[in-house]
Amino acid sequence: MAQDHPLPSISPDVRRSWWTPARRDHFTGYLFILPQITGLTVFVLAPLALMAWYSLNEWNVLAGTFSFVGLGNYEKLATDPALPGVLWASACFSVGLVLFNLSLALLLAVLLNQKLAGTVVFRTIFFSPVVVSLVAWAIVWRFLLQQDGGINAVLRMLSIDGPNWLRGPTTAMTSVIVVQVVKNVGLNMVLFLAALQNVPQELYEAARVDGASRWTQFFKITVPLISPTVLLTSIITVAGSLQVFAQIAVLTEGGPGTSTTVLVYYLYQQAFQFHFFGYGASLAMLLLLIVGALTYLQWSLRKAWVYDND
Repeated sequence: MAQDHPLPSISPDVRRSWWTPARRDHFTGYLFILPQITGLTVFVLAPLALMAWYSLNEWNVLAGTFSFVGLGNYEKLATDPALPGVLWASACFSVGLVLFNLSLALLLAVLLNQKLAGTVVFRTIFFSPVVVSLVAWAIVWRFLLQQDGGINAVLRMLSIDGPNWLRGPTTAMTSVIVVQVVKNVGLNMVLFLAALQNVPQELYEAARVDGASRWTQFFKITVPLISPTVLLTSIITVAGSLQVFAQIAVLTEGGPGTSTTVLVYYLYQQAFQFHFFGYGASLAMLLLLIVGALTYLQWSLRKAWVYDND
């Protein structure tokens, strides 16, 4: 015959043992990351979710209509005749910016890493455009690049007739790239400079003893040891190049024609000038897909060329 057994009573010492040091440490850790999680949710994940939802709807602010269209905006995206030209302009801008920016930043970092007089002054000069207002920077360059602007005035002193830099399809794209490179090259230069100063000098001394030339030292020692920084700067620069907007809006407004209409500026036109917010959201999803794919590709290829200390 079964007998009823009373449940064992939980002593106060056992109840207190639930709040163990390990749980207290976990709770403290969650408190520390709570602001980051909150910010990520409010300012990144929630806007992304809303953007995905808006891309499935057509929202006309002026008419006050909001209707579900499903994949209609993505079908419009696939058949948009202007989109190939926009993607080509974005690709030209990104390739030109990344190649010019990274090569110039590395060259400046190598030169300013020498123990010469005045290097601190030149570091300050090259980095100062980074802290200048982007819009103010673009406005100044718009005046300099006019037909009768400062650039052509200098060229006339050399008996050279300069073009209207912002009105030719090729010169307009080149001008926008150069303006953006000069604006941000100082940031990558500082990152490369920090990486160069962490390369052990003993390696160069050993290479010189073995008779290695400067080019050999650069490609066999310097480049492999700063390759993690090259990866970082390339990811940052590629992602930034695909998000360019203010320079295009101030300098060329996407022209002449659509030669400098990059993806973000085209998104702005569709959403805020033509009031196709749903289609603008689908363009934003396309931009997110491109940035994510390129970042994943760069990160996946790192094992083939990035030096790993481990």
